[in-house]
Amino acid sequence: MYIQTGGIKLSVLSKTGREAVVGMLGPGDFFGEGCLAGQPVRMGSATAITPSVILLVAKERMVRLLHRQHEMSDRFIAHMLARNIRIEEDLVDQLFNSSEKRLARALLLLARYGKPDGGPARMVPKISQETLAKMVGTTRSRVNFFLNKFKKLGFIEYNGEIPLKINSSLISVVLHD
Repeated sequence: MYIQTGGIKLSVLSKTGREAVVGMLGPGDFFGEGCLAGQPVRMGSATAITPSVILLVAKERMVRLLHRQHEMSDRFIAHMLARNIRIEEDLVDQLFNSSEKRLARALLLLARYGKPDGGPARMVPKISQETLAKMVGTTRSRVNFFLNKFKKLGFIEYNGEIPLKINSSLISVVLHD
């Protein structure tokens, strides 16, 4: 599947019913590619978090496209490699960083910080504190505490509701040791 517009949340559910958000995707991203590698059963769920337009490409057609259209194949491979790098970074972040740093990084990623289409401040798409907590691996109350702390320090512009505005100074939370 290919996201033309909107946003998708990728999540998994434990046997005890606990949800973990493993990815947030936006326009230009692919998902559901496990079938191309022979994955017989989906490991998680994909949920639209905003009104979205998704292009569904049948497995057989996608395989043909990847073999015949080199530009498409190159773009898909680049996307998959970038996503693999991001997943590795997420794992390292989860293992070694505090929930405060993980939240700061998640907000920067959601605001697409460092992407060419931005400026000094970016908006985070509408997302609940509960979803942020599931992404970061903490509680909603800790997310709320850190959002208010980031606001007080001038890293974000936040009125208690999301979307919020991220200032580039938030990167200092991630870089500070």
